[in-house]
Amino acid sequence: MSIALKQVFNKDKTFRPKRKFEPGTQRFELHKRAQATLHSGVDLKAAVQLPRGEDQNDWVAVHVVDFFNRINLIYGTICEFCTERTCPVMSGGPKYEYRWQDDMKYKKPTALPAPQYMNLLMDWIEMQINNEDIFPTSVGVPFPKNFLQICKKILCRLFRVFVHVYIHHFDRIILIGAEAHVNTCYKHFYYFVTELNLIDRKELEPLKEMTTRLCH
Repeated sequence: MSIALKQVFNKDKTFRPKRKFEPGTQRFELHKRAQATLHSGVDLKAAVQLPRGEDQNDWVAVHVVDFFNRINLIYGTICEFCTERTCPVMSGGPKYEYRWQDDMKYKKPTALPAPQYMNLLMDWIEMQINNEDIFPTSVGVPFPKNFLQICKKILCRLFRVFVHVYIHHFDRIILIGAEAHVNTCYKHFYYFVTELNLIDRKELEPLKEMTTRLCH
């Protein structure tokens, strides 16, 4: 890893505080195992498989939080170049446009500039993962019945960040020498969501050609 790249990824450039797991808990151990998959030489396809004897919700929870932190960091490296002028709509090329809906302020799908969409997206995900009723941190407290459905929505929205970054800002990623790191994060994400069927294949279409080159 280049010195410039180390500086980028060693700074906590996320928009918000990272959600962390308590040391000594089972979820912390799973978190460490998930984190280790970014080390060179790890077979990502095998690494995302649910470990024998582990709870699927725990495994999904630690990955959702990790992906949120990592993708937040990736977007943080290019966010100053993603402006209302450069990206007046949240899109992934000419064929795909994403509209924001959150059942609060935006009750209907609404076209927004990419940076505004991204901030709403990250705020919304942060609110979900910091909600103890959805992502309980106390040992023995069960996940809600709709936990996987919520995680699917989170992961679907995080995938849209990859779409926008790859299609509209990848020149910047290359410029700072972060291409290999971002590609590894993407492969890890892709293998995980497809292994556990957490994203509809239709949602993956915008990066289909690139994914075929990277992940097969």
